[in-house]
Amino acid sequence: MNSFPILSSIIILPLFGALISMLVKGNDKDVARNVRDLALWISIVELVLVILLCYQFDFNNNNFQNIEKKVLLSKFDISYFLGVDALSLVFILLTSILFPICIFYTKFSIKFRTKEFMVCFLILEALVMGVFSCLDIVLFYIFFESLLIPMFLIIGIWGGQRRIFASYKFFLYTLAGSVFFLISIIVMASIANTTSIVELDNYYFDIFLQKWLWIGMFLSFAIKVPMWPFHTWLPDAHVEAPTVGSIILAGILLKVGGYAFLRLSLPILPDASAYFANSMIIISIISIIYTSFVAVAQDDIKKMIAYSSVAHMGYVTAGIFSLTAEGIKGAIFQMVSHGIVSSALFLSIGFLYERTKSREIKHYSFLVKSMPTFSFLFIIIVLSSVGLPGTSGFIGELFSVLGVYKYNAFFGFFVATGLILGAIYMLRLVREIIFTIENNKVLVLNDLILSEKILLLFFVIITLLLGIFPNLLISFIDGYTLKLIKNY
Repeated sequence: MNSFPILSSIIILPLFGALISMLVKGNDKDVARNVRDLALWISIVELVLVILLCYQFDFNNNNFQNIEKKVLLSKFDISYFLGVDALSLVFILLTSILFPICIFYTKFSIKFRTKEFMVCFLILEALVMGVFSCLDIVLFYIFFESLLIPMFLIIGIWGGQRRIFASYKFFLYTLAGSVFFLISIIVMASIANTTSIVELDNYYFDIFLQKWLWIGMFLSFAIKVPMWPFHTWLPDAHVEAPTVGSIILAGILLKVGGYAFLRLSLPILPDASAYFANSMIIISIISIIYTSFVAVAQDDIKKMIAYSSVAHMGYVTAGIFSLTAEGIKGAIFQMVSHGIVSSALFLSIGFLYERTKSREIKHYSFLVKSMPTFSFLFIIIVLSSVGLPGTSGFIGELFSVLGVYKYNAFFGFFVATGLILGAIYMLRLVREIIFTIENNKVLVLNDLILSEKILLLFFVIITLLLGIFPNLLISFIDGYTLKLIKNY
């Protein structure tokens, strides 16, 4: 136990910020500025707390640390139970980095009802932190599903023309799968007489029961990832969401499904996970190849990147269910890398959209002339997305492919084909908007301002840093990986 409840502080601080934001009064302009500044400072303090958490973390200890526990319902052994290991700490850190960036960028992209937006955004940050730090499966479920509400509002209120359709599709689609997850939780808790994830990890369920419990979890987690054929909500949600909504959706919320597979499915249901491994890798291969071909056909830049996200998350699920150290490390690395790269891509498209109010590829041409800084930074991000050596995208995909190849060479070959397909549609995007001149007409736009340069440069530095020095992350998750695969 720790004297200072740092994990509770990380969850409560954004909620406190949201409460204070609701109380701010004044004219619309002053309220927008004050609430945005408040939210930004809250997110910066949140980042400082997470850095402190990382500093205190003992990387030689593979058990959960910074434990906080208080019984809520003794009859059902439901507890307010928090703790972190290397896996959860990675995603808590990623979350704490992306949220202040998004809040800062709302100055350029959110033009109305700023107070309400900041309230939703801060609540969303608190819920995400809860997902990555809770160790009670009922509490996990509450955080896991509560994420839908602020994201539903962000898409439905501040989204594009078809925002109502997209927000309801996102909400209903993802909520539907969660019913089966809840049933699995009830069955596990009633049999094991505990809702503690730590204790459930050490409880053995009958193999027949494991399979049914695993399927119940799969239906919820696969929609959140999302995997084919449960992915159809994502393109609509991305296209209609505001830029910062797309960044958080791709950078953080898609990782919740992969995290749930690693936190719950593999350790609690090891026999079922091994039984369904073949099927999961096959579905992942279909996700990679099918959505890559769909991405090639897109004319909307945002929709293309949305489909590429499904393809990239296919590497994650394939790596996880290779049940090898290389595959699992690759999956975690790929989730972090995709969180950085996809965020940078959506941010880049946001920069263009704010200048032209268009996301169509055909509306852009020869940007290298009028936006050389943007073009340079955007190309580096795209090269990371296609897995160029020296970038973070290469490391994640390489380890995932190696893990799958080690599991089954035939499957490894098909997973690797996604590298080629990804290069096709992303490099086509670069060619069309950066270097192509249509009918001798050159689109002239203002290049990035200083704040935009700093934001995009930050993502470029991170993806190059992780690509050149992958051990910064690999050594971080080594202990967790070895602990997880001992059951396989």
